[in-house]
Amino acid sequence: MIDTHTHIYMEEYDEDRDTVVNNALQNKVSHVVLPNVDADSIDRLHRCHNRYPDFTSTAMGLHPTSVDGNYETHLAAVKNDLFSGNHVAVGEIGLDLYWDKTFARQQEIVLTTQLNWALELDLPVILHVRKAYAETFKILSKFNNRGLRGVFHCFGGGVEEVKKAVSLGFFIGIGGVLTYKNSTLPSVIENVKLENILLETDAPFLSPVPYRGKRNEPAYLANVAPVLSSIFNVDDEIVDKITTENARTLFHI
Repeated sequence: MIDTHTHIYMEEYDEDRDTVVNNALQNKVSHVVLPNVDADSIDRLHRCHNRYPDFTSTAMGLHPTSVDGNYETHLAAVKNDLFSGNHVAVGEIGLDLYWDKTFARQQEIVLTTQLNWALELDLPVILHVRKAYAETFKILSKFNNRGLRGVFHCFGGGVEEVKKAVSLGFFIGIGGVLTYKNSTLPSVIENVKLENILLETDAPFLSPVPYRGKRNEPAYLANVAPVLSSIFNVDDEIVDKITTENARTLFHI
């Protein structure tokens, strides 16, 4: 399996990062993608990748919740690293209007800028969208038929949104939320195919049952994949095979 979205470079793993990587490998997670957050996380991201070059790939972007009045400084640092590095995607980028709408306009500027970079570099994008699906689709509509591709990470929309995302050629990132008792995600993703889905953890966040409330890690994909198997009524091996092929297709890893 490939964890297409994990932040094991964060300080939450400073005490046991080697153990976390070994746990992943022992649970059939062979590779992970590390999306950046902002200018302050770039060094950590690279140190992690340099330590585990065969296990990790990197994505470079400016996260929407890091967009503030000083966004141009962060964006310049991200651009410099993106255009000089060997990244597999532009990310994590997007719109987040859940906590604060103060910089909503700036978030749209930053997202549009980074989508253009993705086209310029012929890279996929990793989209973070929270309480902003309509706004995101409006921006994406300006890029129709231009070859934009990517994944809606940690998908939290409904049936209409998942169908729209897939129709635009995007993958759907699925993680621990799928295992939650009251999650509507199972009934939503029934409307797409396994060929449209990527596995992810978003570690250290959103741990699956039975680890909910604790620090997440890539090994816990082993708790997500069986739920996906039951939804699509296929063996676990099929989920592993197809989602891994999807990840390799999108990120060229």
